[in-house]
Amino acid sequence: MAETEAALRTLAHNVRAARTRAGLSLDELGRRAKVSKGALVALEKAQGNPNFATLVRLADTLGISVSALMEGPAEGRVRIVSADAVMPLWAGEKGGEARLMLTTSGPAPVEVWRWKLEPGEEYPSHPHQSGVVETVSVTAGEMVLVVDGTEHPVDAGQTATFDGDGPHTYRGSGTETCHLIMTVHLPPGPA
Repeated sequence: MAETEAALRTLAHNVRAARTRAGLSLDELGRRAKVSKGALVALEKAQGNPNFATLVRLADTLGISVSALMEGPAEGRVRIVSADAVMPLWAGEKGGEARLMLTTSGPAPVEVWRWKLEPGEEYPSHPHQSGVVETVSVTAGEMVLVVDGTEHPVDAGQTATFDGDGPHTYRGSGTETCHLIMTVHLPPGPA
C-alpha cells in the first residue's frame, strides 16, 4: 500500500507542476481534458484514483507523456525496468493488461508499453494530440488494429505504425494470448 500512496503523491506533484507550467487553472485543465474539477482537486491532493483514460487525456492536454505524470526524478544514465515492477495501467475483463514500461527523455519522448490481449479482448483508445505516432510490434499471437474504423490484422513478427490522432482500437484475435510492444512517439514539447 505504501507504493500506491507514493505513486499517488508523485502523480499529484507532477500534475500540479505541469498544470502550473502550462498556466492553466483547475477549471481550464478540467474543461480541456474533460475531467471534473473535483476529480482534479482530489488528484492534486493525492486522493484521487484516476483511470487510464483520464491519465491519457490529462497528459495529452498538458502536452506531456503519461509516464511524465507518474515518474519520479531520473536516477541515472541507464534505466532498466522489469515488467513485474510496473503496475498495469489498464486491465481487461479477460486478463489482458497494459504496462507503461518507461518514457525516453528529450524534446520528443517515446513511451514504451507492454500489452497482453486475450482473444476477443479489446481496448478502444481515444484520439491523441496531433503529431502522436504509435507503433505496435506483435511478439506472440495475433491482433487486429482498428484505425478510423478499418481493421488491420497484425500477426507475430509484424509491426504496424499509424498516426494516433484518430480513433483506434487494439483487439486480441486468434486462439492464443497476444503479446505486443507498443511505442507512442510524442511530438516535441515546448522548449
